Amino acid sequence: MLVDLVQVTTSDAHRLHGALELPAAPKSESQSAAGVVDAWLCIHGTGSNFYSASTLGGLAPKLLATGAAVLRANTRGHDLISTGPSAQGRYLQGAAFERVDESPLDIAAWTRLLQERGFRRIGLLGHSLGAVKAIFTLAADNPPAASALVAISPPHLSYSYFRASPRGDEFRQIFAVAEEHVRAGRGDELLHVKFPMNYHVSAAGYVDRYGPEERYDVLKLLDRVRCPTLVTYGSSEVQNEVAFRGMPEAVEKLTTAANSLEVAVIAGADHIYTGCHDVLSGRIASWLGRTKRAGSGVQ
Repeated sequence: MLVDLVQVTTSDAHRLHGALELPAAPKSESQSAAGVVDAWLCIHGTGSNFYSASTLGGLAPKLLATGAAVLRANTRGHDLISTGPSAQGRYLQGAAFERVDESPLDIAAWTRLLQERGFRRIGLLGHSLGAVKAIFTLAADNPPAASALVAISPPHLSYSYFRASPRGDEFRQIFAVAEEHVRAGRGDELLHVKFPMNYHVSAAGYVDRYGPEERYDVLKLLDRVRCPTLVTYGSSEVQNEVAFRGMPEAVEKLTTAANSLEVAVIAGADHIYTGCHDVLSGRIASWLGRTKRAGSGVQ
């Protein structure tokens, strides 16, 4: 497998890295990714990165087989904790410290790189928090051009939902601690939390991601995305994880002919779609075919 290791610098001077793969035998324009996408920009989830994200790694060969290029790209939230170069020198970054509202800067930089390489029809494909980032970016007033969006298992980041959930007491306790750290000027201090997932995160990062403003609640964002959108979930994660419970039904209620939104549940799939990449890629391909026939792709 040959890849082109690439890097970009965002508009706020953060340097990011990724890997661009070209299909072995490029197909004609009408054949490439069902004629809707000729390059996929793939965004990893919490604490992952472009080279070890198992879901994106499993999907990449199947996306390439459709004749589309695949760019697996880091955001500044790559890995749990990392250091990154910027105009102001090196700084701490990673999932523990990132702010989701900075992700559009990362996605815009990667989109520009693909455009400079000659790709016209760019699809965004994000997994987990990467799906939230893609939705948040494309729901903005001036989003980067996108022909399609595949959001794989975006969690329900909702303060009100978490408070009312069976683990609401646990969430309220964690959030109160994080808020107190922020008020005391200790927002960069790391907390080990176990809800909604087990990881280390800065107090400020926790408040940003799960705060009462609910800026990253995809149920409030999806109907503002202007390109054809497929949202997928695994039946196992929906059954077993609070952040995904009820999400397929909630997304389904948002679907209209005008917004070209679809939702699919992959039977037996967990959060990383273990053993289900063939089925997932098949659902993506069939959705792209319907999108092409409907003539709703952005050109």
